[in-house]
Amino acid sequence: MQHITAAELAAWLNDSAKAQPFLLDVRENWEYETCHIAGSTLMPMQTIPASIDALDEDAEIVCICHHGARSLNVAAFLEHHGFSKVSNLTGGIHAWAVQVDSSMPKY
Repeated sequence: MQHITAAELAAWLNDSAKAQPFLLDVRENWEYETCHIAGSTLMPMQTIPASIDALDEDAEIVCICHHGARSLNVAAFLEHHGFSKVSNLTGGIHAWAVQVDSSMPKY
């Protein structure tokens, strides 16, 4: 598993020459409604085992949560199930709000 900072993810998302990652937000619905990265897909952590078949094993996946702990667990789970291109957003959406998008609500 890779670890990616908010700044590195922002640079990746802004690089149109690079294939874009699948942004997997594993927070709860209310958290996602509060704030999220544009283009991300909400799949709360507890739904991952039942929804794993909906994910592309060959895609670059960046797992996102509030501070990075839940997404780290999901990334490890995905790797255990054969996903080889998984990254965890270090510091989560909070780091994104602090380092990349200061207009994003923090909670």
